[in-house]
Amino acid sequence: MAKQHPARTLQFLQKAGMALTAVLKRNGSKKRPQDAMVSTPSLSDTVPPLQSLQASDSQRSEPTFAKRAPPPRATHWSPEVFTAIEWRRFEAVCELLFEQAGFETRMQPRGADGGAEIWLNSRHAEGPVAVVQCKHALGKNVGVTELREFLAVMTSSELKRGTYATTGTFTPSALRFARDNRINVLDGPNLLNLIYKRTPLQQKALLEAAYEGEYWRPTCARCGIKLVERTPSHSGGMFWGCRNFPTCRTKMPMD
Repeated sequence: MAKQHPARTLQFLQKAGMALTAVLKRNGSKKRPQDAMVSTPSLSDTVPPLQSLQASDSQRSEPTFAKRAPPPRATHWSPEVFTAIEWRRFEAVCELLFEQAGFETRMQPRGADGGAEIWLNSRHAEGPVAVVQCKHALGKNVGVTELREFLAVMTSSELKRGTYATTGTFTPSALRFARDNRINVLDGPNLLNLIYKRTPLQQKALLEAAYEGEYWRPTCARCGIKLVERTPSHSGGMFWGCRNFPTCRTKMPMD
């Protein structure tokens, strides 16, 4: 076996080490393909622009407010007065109408249907002597069902006198039921005839009661506050909605 020279062995190792170092340097200066494909997302990629946030906010399902001009005030009584006023003003007119007839009145709202009962008291009797049901229902018919419910109120209170007043009309069957059960019925034309029999000063007072405050804006029967005009976010026409939405979801069509 040949004997190796120590100096030659050392030179060989030095040359091999230098070659290995050069290769490593060349490989380190090149980017790996997978490194070139990886990128860190920027702030603009993760946070939507302000314009898109505003656009999405405007597309919320919650309705928005709109404005509606009130109908003009009439200077004398006519069917247009009943058309212009809301249900709460109609009840106020009915209450004052019976006060002018000499009764002491007590109003009792019935609920979200916009109806109310007016209890009539006489100075010569203890307790109510009659009851009046008010229903603001333009263009609608009052049927037997409504009068049956009213008769139940009269019976439970042991009253033999009752009046059902409405801005709408009564069906023929409702008129027969009222006649058979001694219920006095007042539709829009009959109410106007009763008002025309009042003195000019009384008619003026009734007109002022009709046009008091925001007479055209309906009242929320649940909250007792005025409803506001709303426009749906997606489709459909304007409607009346409660200011306490979404706690209160009272909704009425806007004619």
